[in-house]
Amino acid sequence: MTRFSSRCVAAFAAISLAILPVSPVLAASPAPVAGENGMVVTAQHLATDVGVKVLKEGGNAVDAAVAVAYTLAVTYPTAGNLGGGGFMTLRMADGRTDFIDFREKAPLAATKTMYLDAKGDIVPRASLDGYLAVGVPGTVKGLELAREKYGTQSRAALIDPAIRLAKDGFTLNQGDAGILAYGAKRLAKNPDAAKIFLKADGTPYREGEVLKQPDLAKVLEAIRDKGADAFYKGFVADAIVKASEAGHGILAKADFTAYRVRELKPVECDYHGYHIISSPPPSSGGVIICEILNILEAYPLAEQGYGAASTVHDMVEAMRYAYADRNTALGDPDFVKNPVSKLLSKDYAKDIRAKIEPGKAGKSADVKPLGGHESTETTHFSIIDREGNAVSVTYTLNGSFGAGVVAPGTGILLNNEMDDFTSKPGVPNLYGLVQGEANAIEPHKTPLSSMSPTIVTKDGKPFMVIGSPGGSRIITITLEAMLNVMDFGMNISDAVNAPRIHHQWQPDKIYYEPYALSPDTIEKLKSMGYTLDGGVGSPLWGQAAGILVGGPSLADIGKSGNARYYGAIDARAVSGLAEGY
Repeated sequence: MTRFSSRCVAAFAAISLAILPVSPVLAASPAPVAGENGMVVTAQHLATDVGVKVLKEGGNAVDAAVAVAYTLAVTYPTAGNLGGGGFMTLRMADGRTDFIDFREKAPLAATKTMYLDAKGDIVPRASLDGYLAVGVPGTVKGLELAREKYGTQSRAALIDPAIRLAKDGFTLNQGDAGILAYGAKRLAKNPDAAKIFLKADGTPYREGEVLKQPDLAKVLEAIRDKGADAFYKGFVADAIVKASEAGHGILAKADFTAYRVRELKPVECDYHGYHIISSPPPSSGGVIICEILNILEAYPLAEQGYGAASTVHDMVEAMRYAYADRNTALGDPDFVKNPVSKLLSKDYAKDIRAKIEPGKAGKSADVKPLGGHESTETTHFSIIDREGNAVSVTYTLNGSFGAGVVAPGTGILLNNEMDDFTSKPGVPNLYGLVQGEANAIEPHKTPLSSMSPTIVTKDGKPFMVIGSPGGSRIITITLEAMLNVMDFGMNISDAVNAPRIHHQWQPDKIYYEPYALSPDTIEKLKSMGYTLDGGVGSPLWGQAAGILVGGPSLADIGKSGNARYYGAIDARAVSGLAEGY
């Protein structure tokens, strides 16, 4: 049997590096990677190597996460970044939990109607391309806060590997080269980006060739020597602001000096004896995962089985109701009163279950949400160390290679995160999400996200570290990886590789990856009244990165001879690596 192996959600249709799987549960998935003392799982092999080296040299999981993130900014330019932002969920070995929000923010000059024309219609791609699409980056401040509060190693020790890779260059493997080839047309539109990522003749670098990034190395050296101030108060911010002004953007120096990282209480819930620790608003991820799990916990999913029509029905209806709430009720907690306690209520889940008819498709038009898109090109990594400190990080430029612009002299690709706001309430975005006023653009506001860096514990001990890129489907990708382990008994590799289903309230259809549903199940679902979209030839989603503690699968935990940690990187991440020691 051959397996699916491709680049990313956006690139799946453009880059064919292997063959699709022919079984719903990927029996040909590689065995989970074992490690006695620690585990690092990322979408880029060199970043994984750096993270493991940090652990071996005495650093903890937070140290490794910081080193990985800086390295990905060099080796994984489609999503790894200094010019973007993201979220970090932590659970320390002593039981402390934290959520670090270093997501991008709207510039102070941003307005609710900034992407609308005189008639009030959305200007095509105004929130996606160029400097007007750029939000204020948060990555550097987020990494430095995490290192200073929870890390044990010096900034130099954690950033020097990234500096060497930027200055001396790194040899591209097939997956690395495929990423650059996929983005070549977009990168060619910006001279400063083209100068870095394309050869002199305008063609992308190929497998076996070396990519050097001297300007990025200089920025990293400045951060190493002067900390976050080098980025937010020094020449880096000055260069980005100058380029923004020249490129008709609205970024100002005050945006950089005003940027603050937030530490928030993670969202937590329980499901069949497992304790879930995940992302709170401004991410919808943890809230909606917990809302779905609360609905599903009364259904016998394990007995019904993975991929059964009854299982898909239960999951889809839970997704339908939860996404209706996600798309209309949630937003930046500094601007919106989020009904988190309501959405996490077991009674609320019970009320939703009462509206779900067994064996019959619901109708999204009949679902009334409580109130009131993001790109697929994000990246996630999961890390755990010898002591049991666990870190789950999802960070992003939003679109592949962000806004497609590099400020001269910085080597930094900038995000197009402004596209995650609701440019016009009630109008579907690029991924079909219909969002409301809660996510409207306001100065210094953080856009709503689906990023779901998650840690699961059982009996007070770490059990699973999981997350994925995938745009609006991040939530369901992460959820299904968890269910695959907890309810369907898959090992961690099968769990992150298994084909997926998705429903997001609007449009009212079940999306499914190739081989996610059998022909018999598809017919049963149609007879229930569902509309389906997927199958062979359709896109695939995400690059889940997971770690399971105690055994490769639930059934193996506690058996003698097992290593302590088992990791797996989604086969959809062709340059990824899970590595333990």
